[in-house]
Amino acid sequence: MPEVCTARYPAEAMDATPEITRFAPSPTGFLHLGHARAALFAWRRARATGGRFLLRIEDIDTTRCRPEYEAALLEDLRWLGLDWDEAPRRQSAHFPEYRKALDGLAARGLTYPCFCTRADIAREVAAAGAAPQGPDGPLYPGICRELPGG
Repeated sequence: MPEVCTARYPAEAMDATPEITRFAPSPTGFLHLGHARAALFAWRRARATGGRFLLRIEDIDTTRCRPEYEAALLEDLRWLGLDWDEAPRRQSAHFPEYRKALDGLAARGLTYPCFCTRADIAREVAAAGAAPQGPDGPLYPGICRELPGG
């Protein structure tokens, strides 16, 4: 097991409020170094604060996700010495919940279809320049909001 995963945490970290962290990979390919770093960072933070580390499998892209990639991903995380505190949450198992939430938004008139490509949206965001941003960056600009039926 790599030494970095078994390192002791500073005493002051143990006084922190327990944090719940998560790692949410898509099983569309094999684990790469960036994934491993993100998973390790989240796992260490949870462990350092006495919190929980959760694993969420982002398997909603049914055309690209593969069971063999998911199996390899779990094996690689275990090889790194990482463990999680609950059974992995498979996003595809929750489609009915998501449908119910979307139906509720639609019933309130808060949804509309968008026919833009990602490039279209990126151009619109770039053109907005100094427009207000959300806490996580640019917001969807609502390009198709005023189309008939939107």
